[in-house]
Amino acid sequence: MLRITVDIDGMACAMCEFHVNEAIRKALPVKKVTSSHGKGCAQVFAEREISRGELERALAGTGYRVTGWRAEPAKKGLLGWR
Repeated sequence: MLRITVDIDGMACAMCEFHVNEAIRKALPVKKVTSSHGKGCAQVFAEREISRGELERALAGTGYRVTGWRAEPAKKGLLGWR
């Protein structure tokens, strides 16, 4: 399992987080996705690496822009994936 952190420009509220999460879920094979407008990023958990280009295409036309991307193995914590 990989944790992909995506820096996203343009999120301003909880509804923005919802739109980002839905766009990623609909376009890509992810296990979990959560976004934070306060941190300006999304955490994506997936079985395979998802490229920055794939994420940019998933968000194309939504008004949000990918400004950074990094992937690392996900670690299982006491409260689930983190």
